[in-house]
Amino acid sequence: MYKKILVAVDGSENSKRAGKHAAHLAAISKDTEVTVVYVSDFDEDSQEKVHDGGQLEFELSRKKKMQSIREQLELNETFYKIEVMHGRPAPVIIEMANEGEFDLVVIGSRGLNPVSKILLGGVSQKVVNHSHCPVLVVK
Repeated sequence: MYKKILVAVDGSENSKRAGKHAAHLAAISKDTEVTVVYVSDFDEDSQEKVHDGGQLEFELSRKKKMQSIREQLELNETFYKIEVMHGRPAPVIIEMANEGEFDLVVIGSRGLNPVSKILLGGVSQKVVNHSHCPVLVVK
């Protein structure tokens, strides 16, 4: 079925459900590889906070956001890797999906920031419109 699945997570409930769906799809075929991507969208203020001693807090927050998908993938004995990227989520996810030759992208329908959908058009919508492979949007 799918050999390479990219799942984008941000810690939102929809992204947790997306991770769960990706884990179930990967369990169907034992040779499926899952790449979990978390894209950190820093602005200058956030970078300043990290440099002022917030790096540990950032790392703990990031690990907590990915814990549920990590547990699900390990439960299913699925081969996976985690990528932490920095930048604007939609372009980073699209670039990874297209350059990594993934068979499927799994993403939540809404992230942590409901205002971004109004201002930016929504990350999942951009990924659907610009990825070269099928995209599963999970509610």
